[in-house]
Amino acid sequence: MSYIPLASKIRPNNLNDFIGQKHLIGKNMPITKLIKSDNIISMIFWGPPGSGKTTLAQIIANETKSKFVKVSAVESGKNELRKIISSAKNSINNTQNALLKQDNNHNSKTILFIDEIHRFNKAQQDFLLPFVEDGTIILIGATTENPSFEIISPLLSRCRVFILKKHKVKEIIEIITRALKHKSGLNNKVKIRNDALKYLANYSNGDPRTSLNALELAVKLTDKKTNIILDKEIISQALQHKALLYDKNGEEHFNLISALHKSMRSSDVNASIYWIARMLEAGEDPLYIARRMLRFASEDIGNAYPQALILANSVFDACKKIGIPECNVFLSQLAIYLAKAPKDNTAYIAYGKAKKDALETLNLPVPLHLRNAPTQLMKDIGYGKGYIYDHDLKSKKSGQQCMPDKLKNKTYI
Repeated sequence: MSYIPLASKIRPNNLNDFIGQKHLIGKNMPITKLIKSDNIISMIFWGPPGSGKTTLAQIIANETKSKFVKVSAVESGKNELRKIISSAKNSINNTQNALLKQDNNHNSKTILFIDEIHRFNKAQQDFLLPFVEDGTIILIGATTENPSFEIISPLLSRCRVFILKKHKVKEIIEIITRALKHKSGLNNKVKIRNDALKYLANYSNGDPRTSLNALELAVKLTDKKTNIILDKEIISQALQHKALLYDKNGEEHFNLISALHKSMRSSDVNASIYWIARMLEAGEDPLYIARRMLRFASEDIGNAYPQALILANSVFDACKKIGIPECNVFLSQLAIYLAKAPKDNTAYIAYGKAKKDALETLNLPVPLHLRNAPTQLMKDIGYGKGYIYDHDLKSKKSGQQCMPDKLKNKTYI
């Protein structure tokens, strides 16, 4: 079955073979304890692609002899969930009957694994809630998104969230080495030079699946059946494009733009350029970056250096005209400029204070002397009366009251 990906062929089915996530499955760690005590609870696995969420869920089912049902949130609906719930209830009933007959070979637990659970809508999540609560199913959800934002509070409160981390380089090396030796993998028929192994492991961005896919492709690119030795050049050809972890609609998207904003605020030029490169090389829209930098020019620099807003606006227009890849240098130039510029957030702070007052005082009347009086009636009732035209004064500053009476002494800067 050569069409099965290498990562699937060597997928571990027990804890001893699972590499990584020692903070969860190491000795006396949470998931290890739950498995050993056969006291599995509903849980959410939150982690980057390739961190082992699906594999770990399958291992939990194997180790506890539970029925394992896997569904994809993208493809599944309520009808499929109803069938799974019905089957889970039957398993519970069958086990209870078996216990009455003193037959201990039945296990009533059904583990429902939902891949990309963050894609389930609220109605689907609500549907699952009572069955998770009464123990009909044990839910294990996998997500690359922050569950606090994507999973409804009642369901989240009934699950334990476990955070899976990117694999370390040494763990990736261990996984690649296992694939080379595994009987279902490359079965010692392929060797890889040490520099190529390290290169592949570093290039995988903490995702074993990336490294295993590249390893498999590299073997095919050699066009050999025996005496295969992989060097750095063939590994480089197999990789071609580094798979950057980046979801334009997910948390990492906001993490990176936040890192850029805060790096410029801290006047860290190098970090500012780096975060822009990270986003652009991952496929981010340059106009999104330019738009956020335009905002930064006013929010964090403001009148300390007004030219920053002008340059930021020019770069935004230039990015619209030129596009990727040429506009990358525009954004780099702007990042350097903004990071080095003096900082002042007075306008940002002042607006925040004014906004609070505005929302709390939406019905305060405009002082009569500031009102327009286009009709005689308006003039008769006092609109515009007493208004001082500041240009008529030598100082050009009348000092007249311009705030509503209730806020007349309020200041924002």
